[in-house]
Amino acid sequence: MFYALFDFFNPVLLRALAAFATALTIALICGAPLISFLRHHQSKGQPIREDGPQSHLQTKKGTPTMGGLLILGATTLSTLLWANLSNYFIWTSLLVLLTYGTTGFIDDYVKVTKQTANAMTAKMKLVSQFATALIAVGIISYATPENYRYSLTFPYFKDLALNLCWFYIPFAMFVIAGASNAVNLSDGLDGLASGLLICSFAVFTAVAYTCGTAITPQFTAFVIPEAGEITILCAAVIGGCLGFLWYNAPKAQVFMGDTGSLALGALLGTIAVMTKHEILLALVGGVFVMETVSVMIQVAYFKKTGGKRFFKMAPLHHHFEQLGWPETTVVIRFWIIAFILAVIGLSSLLSL
Repeated sequence: MFYALFDFFNPVLLRALAAFATALTIALICGAPLISFLRHHQSKGQPIREDGPQSHLQTKKGTPTMGGLLILGATTLSTLLWANLSNYFIWTSLLVLLTYGTTGFIDDYVKVTKQTANAMTAKMKLVSQFATALIAVGIISYATPENYRYSLTFPYFKDLALNLCWFYIPFAMFVIAGASNAVNLSDGLDGLASGLLICSFAVFTAVAYTCGTAITPQFTAFVIPEAGEITILCAAVIGGCLGFLWYNAPKAQVFMGDTGSLALGALLGTIAVMTKHEILLALVGGVFVMETVSVMIQVAYFKKTGGKRFFKMAPLHHHFEQLGWPETTVVIRFWIIAFILAVIGLSSLLSL
């Protein structure tokens, strides 16, 4: 809506800053009323896993969920205000964000109304996730220059790319759905997921800018004109997450829930596909990867050994809690790892 206001200056960076400030302001202002509304309609709060850390049954009892609505709302409104709405990638991103968010909302709604930690089945979620991912990948492929439409790039090797041909489509779908579930698994401690997402989206703000603006061709092998507008969206997400973190910091007043984690993870994966930096996502989102792998190892080891556990508890953040680390220690140390990985990821943009 307002994207033309700063066209005389820098239409991307200034609008990204405006989007960040707008989303942050919306989240800070709307956070308290939303939490009050959620508490009123969720008398018992989010049901806590009985097989999780026993301390959570006391410390987190009664805390409302669906706080991801704050981030999704702030991000969407800010993006609509400041992004170029004729851009394919903007509408595709919002489609993914809101569709995955709706799936997560339904899951959260059933959890709080029926007071069960398990609502939608994994099969139901995956069908919705992969169907949305297929549509998104189709649109992204259409909007990507044909000569590298199905290419996979490698961090630190600007001139190295692998053409996956049609195999790229299922690969990209897996990236989107996988990122969604990885972030969802990481959303288990106060402030953890939102802090990790801020680090990841900060990197992809820079990635989208370098891929889309072409002012620094030495930074990237592929110039994708449509991707420049994603800078505004990434900035809006960071602002929304930062505003949410104000209320989600220990002791959390509200949880992100599947509403936020599934949607933001999918959006992160979608942006990686749009910018052709899927492998970089695995590096920058290394904490998300570790959380997911820890669950896979735990399940496989449990089945193979007839009931023994490789970790004290999975996902990985619960393992460290069981080792005696305070929750805030786990969160801050995971943030530090994410920050280090973000710096390493950003350095890949400087590779020649």
